[in-house]
Amino acid sequence: MLFVAFVLAQALVLGRIHLFHCATPLLYVYFVTMFPRNYPKWGVLTWSFFMGLTIDIFSNTPGVAAASLTAIGAIQPYFYELFVPRDSAESLEPSLVNLGPTKYSYYIVILVAIYCLLFFTLELFNFDNLVEWLMSVVGSTSITLALIFTFEIAKGKA
Repeated sequence: MLFVAFVLAQALVLGRIHLFHCATPLLYVYFVTMFPRNYPKWGVLTWSFFMGLTIDIFSNTPGVAAASLTAIGAIQPYFYELFVPRDSAESLEPSLVNLGPTKYSYYIVILVAIYCLLFFTLELFNFDNLVEWLMSVVGSTSITLALIFTFEIAKGKA
């Protein structure tokens, strides 16, 4: 269900938003960051690739989202282990409540920043306009993080 919700939200609403002609919310990366600790690594990669491929189809970005999300899916299980206590439950999901604000902030900020860096580097594929690239990376990272933290806070209150 979340897969469909994120794809529809991105394709119908969020993909059409371009604040200051550079910042686009890329909320679907949140889907890849939510896999629990014991989820199979091949499953994370498969879901990441298909999410990216579906976004590419709707956004007309051939292979950019698929490659970037697959890269995030490849590092997510290992990266998540850095922030989880060793004695925690195997099915622990990454969230603001489970990890705490500091650890979750580091976890999500780094993954979203890496994703935006990869996405816009592959999309532009050159550095002729370095300022536009940097504004896209910083702006999209910021707006995506604002949306993710909004969802996490709302999820914690529910």
